Amino acid sequence: MNRIITLFLPLVLLTPALAQRHIEVGLASGITNYYGDLGNIDGQVQWNSTRPGLSVTFRNFISNKRRYVTRAIDTEARVSWFRVGYEEADPIKGFDYSELRNRKRGIGFRNDLFGLSGHVVLNAYREPYQPLFQQRFFMYFHLGLGVYYGRPKADLFRGDADLQNRYYFWDDGTVRNGPMDNPDAEVIERDGKYETDLFEWQTEGGIGTGESGKRYRLSPWHVAMPIGAGVRYMATKQMSVGLEFSYVMFMSDHIDDVSDRYATHAEIDAAYPGDPNRQQMARYISDPTGQGTDGEIGIGTSRRGNPGLLDTISFFNLEVSYKFKRSPGRRSYLSMKRGKDTTSAR
Repeated sequence: MNRIITLFLPLVLLTPALAQRHIEVGLASGITNYYGDLGNIDGQVQWNSTRPGLSVTFRNFISNKRRYVTRAIDTEARVSWFRVGYEEADPIKGFDYSELRNRKRGIGFRNDLFGLSGHVVLNAYREPYQPLFQQRFFMYFHLGLGVYYGRPKADLFRGDADLQNRYYFWDDGTVRNGPMDNPDAEVIERDGKYETDLFEWQTEGGIGTGESGKRYRLSPWHVAMPIGAGVRYMATKQMSVGLEFSYVMFMSDHIDDVSDRYATHAEIDAAYPGDPNRQQMARYISDPTGQGTDGEIGIGTSRRGNPGLLDTISFFNLEVSYKFKRSPGRRSYLSMKRGKDTTSAR
């Protein structure tokens, strides 16, 4: 039920716009940063998680009976695309590879999140009856609810998804085509193609694991609460330019496919009974470096993430918005006929 409500929330917010003479549309482009279970730097922000993002926002839905130039409380609906990702095996400029805390684990993902959200907006302006294009600058704050669709994927093979094409992550930070005990292994480049759908594989232990032919199933739908603030500059009566910083706080911990503990080798084998090739594939996909877990539950090797730390992303963007004037609705046949009758009577 919650999924249905959040899916149709922006559509509900858009409905009153049909009765308005104006509608404001904003197009924003910016950068996203990821905050979750992956990371190599001890700090608030993992700067090497920066990825692009886009959004389209529709505003001015509440009726304006008092004819304020703008309202203190407003609503908006937003369609968004966020590219979220992180690679623990990638080097970081300014850091020696040995300083990266999760380099041996080497987990990585990319998730293209497509979302719809509805926001309540507080416009912090000085004079309600003074046109904003005369006030020029004003701040605003928003709080909302949205639903996002996205499946985390990983770049784990050079070409087709086959163990012959897997990557080998060496302790010196290089990626090679053979294991560390092979002196003839050559340094290679990852192809940058995220071909492996992590939700299709047994990567973590959980409900349904350990039983023959069963895996822990995850949903690609993610409910989140966007919250943010920004400043806008009215260039003209119709056009404005703004800067906004927002957080999208998810109510789940699976946009990166890292949450709890590694799947044990026994759980992986049970998920793919009688199929040694898929069993080995799943072990590699769950633990790309082979140094994250020994395949058993233990203090040193079983933990993969923190289920109490929900995933969050930030979005810093520049927006250009324009207020479109809608033409009045056409009069009905009855109103036109009444007008003709009045003219005839005169």
